[in-house]
Amino acid sequence: MASNSTTKNPKKANLLDPHSIKHLLDESVTEVVKSKGYPEDVKLSNLRLLIGTVIIGIALLAQFYNKKFPENRNFLIGCIISYIAFNVLLHLISYTKEKNAILFTYPPADSFSSTGLIVSSKLPRFSDMYTLIIASADPKSISAKKPVHFTKSVTKWFTKDGELVEGLFWKDVDRLIDDYNSDRKNK
Repeated sequence: MASNSTTKNPKKANLLDPHSIKHLLDESVTEVVKSKGYPEDVKLSNLRLLIGTVIIGIALLAQFYNKKFPENRNFLIGCIISYIAFNVLLHLISYTKEKNAILFTYPPADSFSSTGLIVSSKLPRFSDMYTLIIASADPKSISAKKPVHFTKSVTKWFTKDGELVEGLFWKDVDRLIDDYNSDRKNK
């Protein structure tokens, strides 16, 4: 299945742009995890979108309020304080909950586990070493397992033309998910 999509539309990245490489790898990781039966949990994304919408609404209210400046001073101060408070809340959510996460999931439907996954990745600046981490979405749960990770050079998965060799990458991600599920400690 993956080989047919590779031959039809190969996934390419600009090898001189680490953001392009990380984005392509992260998208592929998401595909692999979803193909293993883990449905995506979008609650946090939806919360961030809601807060962003509120922030935009506050800015629009402040801009288009029907009174001019001296008369609407208190209203503008309230808008500014609200705008700052919601932005701080948005950044706190990103800093404390998301971190380097690229995907939050629910547990698979046929699983006895009560916790999903948090899939995180890192590709440090000026480095070719990509780190993928799979951890429990609820580390305090009784069904939570120890996080697993691997770190490999991105040169292992790309051709010199920037095409992702999906079969190799999928195999590595698949193995990491299996390591997490079997709770092996050799990673």
